Amino acid sequence: MLRLPVAEMLRRIERGEPFEAVAEDYSFRLKIEEYAPLVCGAVHDGHQFRKALWGICTHTEYERWYEEDPCTRDMVADHPIVLAGCDSRFEYDLNRPPESAIYEDAWGKPLWKRPLPGREHQLSLGKHQAFYQVVHALVGKLESLHGAVLVIDMHSYNYRRWQREVPTWNLGTRNIDNARFGHLAEAWRAKLADIVLPHAIPSTARINDTFQGNGYFLKFITRNFGNTLVLATEIAKVYCDETSGILYPEVVAAVRRQLKELIPLQLAAFRKSL
Repeated sequence: MLRLPVAEMLRRIERGEPFEAVAEDYSFRLKIEEYAPLVCGAVHDGHQFRKALWGICTHTEYERWYEEDPCTRDMVADHPIVLAGCDSRFEYDLNRPPESAIYEDAWGKPLWKRPLPGREHQLSLGKHQAFYQVVHALVGKLESLHGAVLVIDMHSYNYRRWQREVPTWNLGTRNIDNARFGHLAEAWRAKLADIVLPHAIPSTARINDTFQGNGYFLKFITRNFGNTLVLATEIAKVYCDETSGILYPEVVAAVRRQLKELIPLQLAAFRKSL
Protein backbone atom coordinates (compact mmCIF):
# COMPACT_ATOMS: atom_id res chain seq x y z
CA MET A 1 0.00 0.00 0.00
CA LEU A 2 1.36 3.36 -1.08
CA ARG A 3 0.39 6.95 -0.32
CA LEU A 4 0.29 8.84 -3.61
CA PRO A 5 -0.72 12.26 -4.94
CA VAL A 6 -3.62 12.08 -7.34
CA ALA A 7 -1.33 13.23 -10.17
CA GLU A 8 0.86 10.17 -9.60
CA MET A 9 -2.17 7.88 -9.56
CA LEU A 10 -3.20 9.34 -12.90
CA ARG A 11 0.28 8.79 -14.34
CA ARG A 12 0.31 5.15 -13.24
CA ILE A 13 -3.14 4.55 -14.69
CA GLU A 14 -2.08 6.11 -17.99
CA ARG A 15 0.93 3.75 -18.07
CA GLY A 16 -1.19 0.75 -17.12
CA GLU A 17 0.77 0.03 -13.94
CA PRO A 18 -0.84 -2.04 -11.18
CA PHE A 19 -0.68 -0.40 -7.75
CA GLU A 20 -2.49 -0.08 -4.46
CA ALA A 21 -2.58 3.32 -2.85
CA VAL A 22 -4.39 5.75 -0.66
CA ALA A 23 -4.69 9.34 -1.83
CA GLU A 24 -2.16 11.72 -0.32
CA ASP A 25 -4.90 13.35 1.78
CA TYR A 26 -6.37 9.93 2.74
CA SER A 27 -9.68 10.77 1.10
CA PHE A 28 -9.99 7.60 -1.01
CA ARG A 29 -8.12 4.42 -1.83
CA LEU A 30 -7.60 2.47 -5.02
CA LYS A 31 -6.35 -1.04 -5.66
CA ILE A 32 -5.46 -2.18 -9.19
CA GLU A 33 -4.06 -5.71 -9.25
CA GLU A 34 -4.58 -5.94 -12.99
CA TYR A 35 -6.33 -3.83 -15.61
CA ALA A 36 -9.38 -6.09 -15.84
CA PRO A 37 -12.67 -4.91 -17.39
CA LEU A 38 -14.23 -4.75 -13.93
CA VAL A 39 -14.34 -2.07 -11.23
CA CYS A 40 -15.87 -2.48 -7.78
CA GLY A 41 -16.75 0.80 -6.13
CA ALA A 42 -17.77 1.62 -2.56
CA VAL A 43 -18.17 5.39 -2.51
CA HIS A 44 -20.00 5.56 0.86
CA ASP A 45 -17.75 3.15 2.75
CA GLY A 46 -15.81 5.96 4.48
CA HIS A 47 -16.32 7.26 8.01
CA GLN A 48 -13.53 9.84 8.37
CA PHE A 49 -14.69 13.35 9.25
CA ARG A 50 -11.97 15.93 9.47
CA LYS A 51 -11.39 17.61 12.81
CA ALA A 52 -11.99 21.15 11.58
CA LEU A 53 -15.67 20.22 11.10
CA TRP A 54 -16.31 18.49 14.43
CA GLY A 55 -17.34 21.57 16.35
CA ILE A 56 -19.80 22.90 13.78
CA CYS A 57 -21.56 19.66 12.82
CA THR A 58 -24.98 19.02 14.37
CA HIS A 59 -24.93 15.27 13.72
CA THR A 60 -23.35 12.82 16.14
CA GLU A 61 -20.83 10.22 15.05
CA TYR A 62 -23.53 7.56 15.35
CA GLU A 63 -25.92 9.57 13.18
CA ARG A 64 -23.22 9.85 10.52
CA TRP A 65 -22.38 6.15 10.73
CA TYR A 66 -26.08 5.28 10.40
CA GLU A 67 -26.29 6.93 6.98
CA GLU A 68 -22.94 5.62 5.69
CA ASP A 69 -22.36 2.24 4.06
CA PRO A 70 -19.92 0.46 6.39
CA CYS A 71 -18.22 -2.71 5.15
CA THR A 72 -19.23 -2.26 1.52
CA ARG A 73 -15.58 -2.12 0.50
CA ASP A 74 -14.90 -5.32 2.45
CA MET A 75 -17.67 -7.08 0.54
CA VAL A 76 -15.90 -6.55 -2.81
CA ALA A 77 -12.29 -6.47 -1.60
CA ASP A 78 -11.27 -9.67 -3.41
CA HIS A 79 -11.70 -8.26 -6.90
CA PRO A 80 -8.86 -6.91 -9.04
CA ILE A 81 -9.89 -3.23 -9.05
CA VAL A 82 -11.50 -1.69 -5.97
CA LEU A 83 -12.14 2.03 -5.50
CA ALA A 84 -13.50 3.27 -2.18
CA GLY A 85 -14.13 6.52 -0.37
CA CYS A 86 -12.46 7.00 3.02
CA ASP A 87 -14.25 10.18 4.07
CA SER A 88 -17.79 10.36 5.39
CA ARG A 89 -20.56 11.42 3.04
CA PHE A 90 -21.31 14.07 5.68
CA GLU A 91 -18.13 15.88 4.68
CA TYR A 92 -18.92 15.59 0.96
CA ASP A 93 -21.01 13.02 -0.83
CA LEU A 94 -19.26 11.24 -3.71
CA ASN A 95 -22.62 10.02 -4.95
CA ARG A 96 -23.87 13.56 -5.55
CA PRO A 97 -22.78 16.09 -8.19
CA PRO A 98 -20.35 18.80 -7.05
CA GLU A 99 -23.05 21.46 -6.67
CA SER A 100 -24.91 19.40 -4.04
CA ALA A 101 -22.10 17.22 -2.68
CA ILE A 102 -21.86 19.22 0.55
CA TYR A 103 -25.05 18.92 2.54
CA GLU A 104 -26.85 21.86 4.09
CA ASP A 105 -29.55 19.64 5.59
CA ALA A 106 -29.14 15.92 6.22
CA TRP A 107 -31.96 13.53 7.09
CA GLY A 108 -34.28 16.03 8.66
CA LYS A 109 -32.05 18.60 10.31
CA PRO A 110 -29.45 21.21 9.35
CA LEU A 111 -25.95 19.75 9.16
CA TRP A 112 -24.03 22.85 10.28
CA LYS A 113 -24.42 24.99 13.39
CA ARG A 114 -23.22 27.97 11.36
CA PRO A 115 -22.34 28.46 7.69
CA LEU A 116 -19.47 26.33 6.53
CA PRO A 117 -16.36 28.52 6.03
CA GLY A 118 -15.44 28.99 2.38
CA ARG A 119 -12.00 27.40 2.78
CA GLU A 120 -13.56 24.26 4.27
CA HIS A 121 -16.14 24.12 1.49
CA GLN A 122 -13.43 24.35 -1.17
CA LEU A 123 -11.28 21.72 0.53
CA SER A 124 -14.12 19.23 0.46
CA LEU A 125 -15.02 20.01 -3.15
CA GLY A 126 -11.37 19.55 -4.11
CA LYS A 127 -11.47 16.01 -2.72
CA HIS A 128 -14.64 15.28 -4.68
CA GLN A 129 -13.04 16.61 -7.87
CA ALA A 130 -9.86 14.57 -7.38
CA PHE A 131 -11.84 11.37 -6.91
CA TYR A 132 -13.68 11.87 -10.18
CA GLN A 133 -10.47 12.68 -12.02
CA VAL A 134 -9.30 9.21 -11.06
CA VAL A 135 -12.65 7.61 -11.96
CA HIS A 136 -12.54 9.19 -15.41
CA ALA A 137 -8.94 8.16 -16.05
CA LEU A 138 -9.50 4.61 -14.78
CA VAL A 139 -12.67 3.80 -16.70
CA GLY A 140 -11.28 5.48 -19.81
CA LYS A 141 -8.15 3.33 -19.60
CA LEU A 142 -10.18 0.16 -19.13
CA GLU A 143 -12.50 0.94 -22.05
CA SER A 144 -9.47 1.60 -24.26
CA LEU A 145 -8.05 -1.80 -23.31
CA HIS A 146 -11.21 -3.92 -23.32
CA GLY A 147 -13.86 -2.02 -25.25
CA ALA A 148 -16.40 -2.33 -22.43
CA VAL A 149 -16.34 -2.32 -18.64
CA LEU A 150 -18.57 -3.58 -15.84
CA VAL A 151 -18.81 -1.55 -12.62
CA ILE A 152 -20.31 -2.96 -9.43
CA ASP A 153 -21.43 0.07 -7.42
CA MET A 154 -21.84 -1.24 -3.84
CA HIS A 155 -24.09 0.44 -1.29
CA SER A 156 -26.16 -0.45 1.75
CA TYR A 157 -29.37 0.95 3.19
CA ASN A 158 -31.24 1.11 6.49
CA TYR A 159 -34.09 -1.28 5.95
CA ARG A 160 -35.73 -0.87 9.37
CA ARG A 161 -36.80 2.69 8.59
CA TRP A 162 -39.15 1.45 5.86
CA GLN A 163 -42.75 0.87 6.87
CA ARG A 164 -43.16 -2.08 4.54
CA GLU A 165 -41.36 -5.24 3.53
CA VAL A 166 -38.23 -4.40 1.57
CA PRO A 167 -35.70 -6.61 -0.22
CA THR A 168 -32.36 -7.74 1.10
CA TRP A 169 -30.89 -6.64 -2.23
CA ASN A 170 -32.02 -3.74 -4.38
CA LEU A 171 -30.71 -3.03 -7.87
CA GLY A 172 -31.21 0.50 -9.24
CA THR A 173 -31.47 0.61 -13.01
CA ARG A 174 -33.38 3.79 -13.93
CA ASN A 175 -30.27 5.46 -15.37
CA ILE A 176 -28.72 2.63 -17.37
CA ASP A 177 -29.51 1.72 -20.96
CA ASN A 178 -32.17 -0.87 -20.22
CA ALA A 179 -32.82 -1.67 -23.87
CA ARG A 180 -29.20 -2.77 -24.09
CA PHE A 181 -28.44 -3.96 -20.56
CA GLY A 182 -31.78 -4.76 -18.94
CA HIS A 183 -31.30 -8.51 -19.32
CA LEU A 184 -27.94 -8.24 -17.56
CA ALA A 185 -29.52 -6.33 -14.68
CA GLU A 186 -32.09 -9.09 -14.31
CA ALA A 187 -29.33 -11.70 -14.39
CA TRP A 188 -27.52 -9.84 -11.59
CA ARG A 189 -30.73 -9.61 -9.57
CA ALA A 190 -31.21 -13.37 -9.88
CA LYS A 191 -27.63 -14.04 -8.74
CA LEU A 192 -28.09 -11.81 -5.68
CA ALA A 193 -31.30 -13.63 -4.78
CA ASP A 194 -29.36 -16.91 -4.63
CA ILE A 195 -26.93 -15.67 -1.97
CA VAL A 196 -27.21 -17.67 1.25
CA LEU A 197 -26.83 -15.65 4.46
CA PRO A 198 -26.26 -16.85 8.04
CA HIS A 199 -29.01 -17.06 10.66
CA ALA A 200 -31.67 -17.76 8.03
CA ILE A 201 -31.54 -14.14 6.83
CA PRO A 202 -33.59 -14.03 3.62
CA SER A 203 -31.91 -12.96 0.38
CA THR A 204 -34.71 -11.42 -1.62
CA ALA A 205 -33.65 -9.24 -4.56
CA ARG A 206 -35.68 -6.69 -6.53
CA ILE A 207 -35.11 -4.00 -9.12
CA ASN A 208 -35.96 -0.35 -8.36
CA ASP A 209 -37.85 -1.22 -5.20
CA THR A 210 -36.26 1.00 -2.54
CA PHE A 211 -33.80 2.94 -4.72
CA GLN A 212 -33.69 3.53 -8.45
CA GLY A 213 -29.99 4.05 -9.15
CA ASN A 214 -29.95 7.85 -9.22
CA GLY A 215 -26.45 8.28 -7.79
CA TYR A 216 -23.83 10.54 -9.34
CA PHE A 217 -21.19 7.76 -9.49
CA LEU A 218 -23.42 5.79 -11.85
CA LYS A 219 -24.55 8.85 -13.80
CA PHE A 220 -21.02 10.25 -14.20
CA ILE A 221 -19.66 6.98 -15.60
CA THR A 222 -22.69 6.31 -17.79
CA ARG A 223 -22.62 9.83 -19.22
CA ASN A 224 -18.92 9.69 -20.06
CA PHE A 225 -18.50 6.08 -21.17
CA GLY A 226 -21.02 4.53 -23.51
CA ASN A 227 -19.72 0.98 -23.19
CA THR A 228 -19.59 0.77 -19.41
CA LEU A 229 -22.44 -0.76 -17.41
CA VAL A 230 -22.81 0.35 -13.78
CA LEU A 231 -24.90 -1.91 -11.57
CA ALA A 232 -25.96 0.08 -8.48
CA THR A 233 -26.24 -2.68 -5.91
CA GLU A 234 -27.74 -2.06 -2.45
CA ILE A 235 -27.72 -4.53 0.43
CA ALA A 236 -30.08 -3.94 3.35
CA LYS A 237 -28.12 -3.56 6.58
CA VAL A 238 -28.83 -7.12 7.67
CA TYR A 239 -25.09 -7.33 8.36
CA CYS A 240 -25.26 -5.02 11.38
CA ASP A 241 -27.54 -3.69 14.09
CA GLU A 242 -28.62 -0.30 12.80
CA THR A 243 -29.65 0.88 16.25
CA SER A 244 -26.43 0.04 18.13
CA GLY A 245 -23.73 0.13 15.48
CA ILE A 246 -22.68 -3.48 16.11
CA LEU A 247 -21.37 -5.21 12.97
CA TYR A 248 -21.97 -8.89 12.21
CA PRO A 249 -18.66 -10.01 10.68
CA GLU A 250 -19.94 -13.48 9.85
CA VAL A 251 -22.62 -11.96 7.61
CA VAL A 252 -20.12 -9.63 5.94
CA ALA A 253 -17.81 -12.62 5.34
CA ALA A 254 -20.64 -14.64 3.78
CA VAL A 255 -21.48 -11.80 1.40
CA ARG A 256 -17.82 -11.31 0.50
CA ARG A 257 -17.25 -15.02 -0.14
CA GLN A 258 -20.25 -15.35 -2.44
CA LEU A 259 -19.65 -12.09 -4.31
CA LYS A 260 -16.14 -13.38 -4.98
CA GLU A 261 -17.80 -16.12 -7.03
CA LEU A 262 -20.80 -14.26 -8.44
CA ILE A 263 -19.17 -11.06 -9.71
CA PRO A 264 -16.85 -12.93 -12.14
CA LEU A 265 -19.89 -14.85 -13.41
CA GLN A 266 -21.69 -11.56 -14.02
CA LEU A 267 -18.62 -10.19 -15.78
CA ALA A 268 -18.53 -13.27 -18.02
CA ALA A 269 -22.21 -12.77 -18.93
CA PHE A 270 -21.53 -9.09 -19.63
CA ARG A 271 -18.58 -9.86 -21.88
CA LYS A 272 -20.53 -12.57 -23.70
CA SER A 273 -23.35 -10.14 -24.46
CA LEU A 274 -21.10 -7.64 -26.24
